[in-house]
Amino acid sequence: QVQLIESGGGLVQAGDSLRLSCAASGRTFSSYAMGWFRQAPGKEREFVTAITRTGVRTYYADSVKGRFTISRDNARNTVYLQMNSLKPEDTAIYYCNRGGPGRWDWGQGTQVTVSS
Repeated sequence: QVQLIESGGGLVQAGDSLRLSCAASGRTFSSYAMGWFRQAPGKEREFVTAITRTGVRTYYADSVKGRFTISRDNARNTVYLQMNSLKPEDTAIYYCNRGGPGRWDWGQGTQVTVSS
């Protein structure tokens, strides 16, 4: 079973940037597309972005397109989320997981809070 550990969240002001990291245990990381998801208070978890196994293709929710960038380092079993021009509506707990069908157990996530 793969364990996911997200980090890098924090409290920032609107317009600031943050870089999230997600470290995955196990040797199968490079075999899967990876994604970031987020859950705001009182809302369901939603898709944010995904990246293919080799990183050639990326996909973004319309709400973050042009502001967020996903990347991965298969040698380090890590996926990243660069978030620029943050908005208060980006406030949520951010999680990483498989980007395609199926999910591993969710990690604890990392809290991102954007003040106006």
